[in-house]
Amino acid sequence: MPTGPSKRAALGFILVTLTLNSMGIGLMMPVMPSLLTDLTSLPVSDAARWGGALAVVYALMQFLFGPTLGNLSDRFGRRPVLLVSMFAMAIDYLIMALSWNLAILFVGRTLAGVSGATFSAASAYIADVSSKEDRAKNFGLVGAGFGIGFVLGPMIGGFLGEYGPRAPFYAAAALSFVNFLFGCFVLPETLKTENRRRFDWRRANPLGALKQLAAYPAVRTLLLAVFLFDIAHYVYPAVWSYYSEEVFGWTPRDIGLSLAFVGIGFAFVQGYLIRVLEPKLGPGRTLLAGLVANLIAFAGLAVADSGAMAYALICFAALGALATPAFTGLMANRVPDNAQGELQGMIASAAGLSMVVSPFVMTQIFAAFSGPVAVVLFPGAPFALAGVLILASLLIALPFIRQEAGQRPPGSGQSQSAAE
Repeated sequence: MPTGPSKRAALGFILVTLTLNSMGIGLMMPVMPSLLTDLTSLPVSDAARWGGALAVVYALMQFLFGPTLGNLSDRFGRRPVLLVSMFAMAIDYLIMALSWNLAILFVGRTLAGVSGATFSAASAYIADVSSKEDRAKNFGLVGAGFGIGFVLGPMIGGFLGEYGPRAPFYAAAALSFVNFLFGCFVLPETLKTENRRRFDWRRANPLGALKQLAAYPAVRTLLLAVFLFDIAHYVYPAVWSYYSEEVFGWTPRDIGLSLAFVGIGFAFVQGYLIRVLEPKLGPGRTLLAGLVANLIAFAGLAVADSGAMAYALICFAALGALATPAFTGLMANRVPDNAQGELQGMIASAAGLSMVVSPFVMTQIFAAFSGPVAVVLFPGAPFALAGVLILASLLIALPFIRQEAGQRPPGSGQSQSAAE
């Protein structure tokens, strides 16, 4: 296991990798309409349908291949899986930059979804190098990478888009390749030989992995809570642009600034604040704080009537980012070291499935409750539904929150894993 400077360099590589994964989605947003209209010769309104199909393909690949990469990392180690995935990501961006028709673009997004499943191997790596009491706060690196990527992606994509719709993809390919080379030099292996296990296709898929987790009923129950949480959380990328324009009359510039504010908040909370709060509160109370903050944010956004109110609620949404690493830490402490990759793969798979479900459901609800033909005018309805889902997630997780709090006095600086 790496220690000292080598551990910091390795965790730095993980943070950069997760940032590049998240940045890729935001990087495409400013230029994807232009690229699609170029490739299809369709108006933006029709080309947007293909954009939705590309998003579904990406999410489906994450759902299918999260457990595969997680199980491969349990067999061959974290280092080779992460490095191969990063190299594949560089190839994906290059394919998209060179795409000459729509089919090639779909090939690129398919490869991106597969290599984007590095979240599972990266999270397993963090579990390897973290003690049980540090896992929840170190899992905050995942959210920090997401937040940084969420801020940088649209900014870089918009700037480079001035040089053509393919320029951002060339830049992303170069960055991914440089990060691959960086990892070759600084990324040590963290999975001990005695903790490796045979790769089995029967468990390296979402259903197989879920069946294996049946041996850990607490993890399976928490995974359901995470799935509901993810569906609720993906309401932001699904409807935020439409909602803020409809309710607040925001321009694209206003929307972009609000998304940057969201990303900065997420990066601060998961990159720094959780490292301060979690050792004092423990993962159970940290999870409770995150879920309650999300509940406040969604309830407020459902009825918000001004941009100022929306920005105040974004602060609660950022605090809600405490929940994700706390969820992950609670589950990681309940499985053995040789199953961390499988667990993280299943978490990534659940996130991928929620990325398929949430945009469809949330956009349909928004369309039904907004506009001149709405039976009941309630454009905040998607956020109301998200609040209900968060409440359900909280009720499912509450026994584990109480169990964790009962085992660990506040301010002890040390968390203990609960017995199954």
